[in-house]
Amino acid sequence: MPSSDRVLVTGGAGFIGSFLCERLLAEGREVLCVDNFFTGRRANVAHLLQNPRFELMRHDITFPLYVEVDRIYNFACPASPVYYQFDPVQTTKVSVHGAINMLGLAKRLKARILQASTSEVYGDPTRHPQTEDYWGNVNPIGPRSCYDEGKRCAETLFFDYWRQHQLEIKVARIFNTYGPRMHPNDGRVVSNFVVQALRGEPLAIYGDGGQTRSFCYVDDLVEGVLRLMEAEAAIVGPINLGNPDEISIRDLAALIIDLTGSRSSIVSKPLPTDDPRQRQPDIGLARATLDWAPSTPLRAGLERTIAYFDDTLRRGQ
Repeated sequence: MPSSDRVLVTGGAGFIGSFLCERLLAEGREVLCVDNFFTGRRANVAHLLQNPRFELMRHDITFPLYVEVDRIYNFACPASPVYYQFDPVQTTKVSVHGAINMLGLAKRLKARILQASTSEVYGDPTRHPQTEDYWGNVNPIGPRSCYDEGKRCAETLFFDYWRQHQLEIKVARIFNTYGPRMHPNDGRVVSNFVVQALRGEPLAIYGDGGQTRSFCYVDDLVEGVLRLMEAEAAIVGPINLGNPDEISIRDLAALIIDLTGSRSSIVSKPLPTDDPRQRQPDIGLARATLDWAPSTPLRAGLERTIAYFDDTLRRGQ
């Protein structure tokens, strides 16, 4: 892709989106960052505002957007239960109406478009680890379904545009991602544990803590996303992007207590409805087609994340 190409990143002021904008600028792209700032924050991209190739636009993609770009990364959607369950109808609209609007834009411009999908399309999986051909085990009427089913419908729309309009699409199924710029109050387990440990508060695990997750550092994830976008047109996905190293929530809590030097205890709370018991990506397809695998060890990534949160809390942000 020529360095003069203009790239749209929806949700670009969010956690992952801001790192993606940063990386695209470093590669010489012009970047249009679009965000409605429901979960995204100006602070995440403040250091990019002086770059002449970066533009920030406040916009909600449930409404059409009329711009001229060559690539579209669709990352707009709240990704943590605290936020996506706050207004579940709007969450579904962002996934579905937002996808329709961005696909319509891509069709008009003949632009390649990438959908940031999620491991949540697998629901509470009965297959472990999860491969891309697994259809998932999702409760369509539960409190998490606004996000799970919204993302599943977005995938449907992407593949229908691909089949019906020959649109160049890419679909990435993103597994649990962590790193600096996560919101301290977003309710995700890494940010919860780190903030609680730094404050000396008890770390709250749900159920017995035996449920597992696989955590991918944000820089590794962004590298995978970029490789997928620029892969040959025939590679459309869906492709799992995540870290296949699995850890229990209880072991994660103990590790974070150790890394922070905290005296926090661990307390148990009731397991939320439809909370998946296991989550681990099979990344064989990503390895084979993108030559991609995460390289950041969990301990190293957590150390960077803890340093970020420690600085953020000290500054009272």
